[in-house]
Amino acid sequence: MDKIRVLIAKPGLDGHDRGALVISQALRDAGMEVIYTGLRQSPKQIVRAAIQEDVDAIGLSSLSGAHNVLFPEVLKQLKEADAADIIVFGGGVIPIEDVKTLEEQGIKKIFTPGTPTKTVAAYIEQAVLEGRGEERGLLDKPKGLDHIGIAVKSIDDALPFYLDHLHLKVDTIVEVPTQQVKVAFLALGNTKLELLEPLSPSSPVAKFIEKKGEGIHHMALSVTSLQERLDQLKREGVQLIDETPKEGAGGYPIAFLHPKSAGGVLVELCEPEKTKGDDE
Repeated sequence: MDKIRVLIAKPGLDGHDRGALVISQALRDAGMEVIYTGLRQSPKQIVRAAIQEDVDAIGLSSLSGAHNVLFPEVLKQLKEADAADIIVFGGGVIPIEDVKTLEEQGIKKIFTPGTPTKTVAAYIEQAVLEGRGEERGLLDKPKGLDHIGIAVKSIDDALPFYLDHLHLKVDTIVEVPTQQVKVAFLALGNTKLELLEPLSPSSPVAKFIEKKGEGIHHMALSVTSLQERLDQLKREGVQLIDETPKEGAGGYPIAFLHPKSAGGVLVELCEPEKTKGDDE
């Protein structure tokens, strides 16, 4: 396998590069070759350097608030240079609403503050290998879920697990004053997860958390390639209860992830049926 090459860049006038340097070192520690272009690079300069260095991925870091302009411009420049196969990911202080928009526009992944560097490195490695056709699609979201509500103390603290490890996308975040709650809807096939954050100590959700703590008993997600997905989650730093699948009550493979990795929620992954070709 050819070594993965990543270009890390700071587009625009942002003068702070500590985060970019931390990610660069983390990717090097993970065995990747990293080229850091330095501060205040234009999208055109970034794309030119990426093509010259023959990289597999470009990582964009932004703290200036100009991500909605600069990140799509990098995608545009790549397309014009016939280099749209280069994966683009990003990070920085980026609102969740903007994350949704940027990923819809073609940014492969936006990593929010607090995401472990181990998670970033594992995701990039898997994304590049899938892009090369060397690995199966373990970064796809699960196939289905019955609707479920999850009580959390903080949506911001809870979201990284669902965004980074299960690869879901936020639909909307709204406040419901009559219920004294802030709600985040995460799209999942034909259903949704609903994260509930109390807005005041008298909120029913706050009282639930005070009495029982965050979370529920468990939720079950349907996936394919269960063993491979468990291996990927382990690389990302997720704590597993079952490192190998076991037979569940339904007669098909299941495995549990530890609640410590999911904000107090016990998550079950199950593989009700194997997709044709999975064992080939």
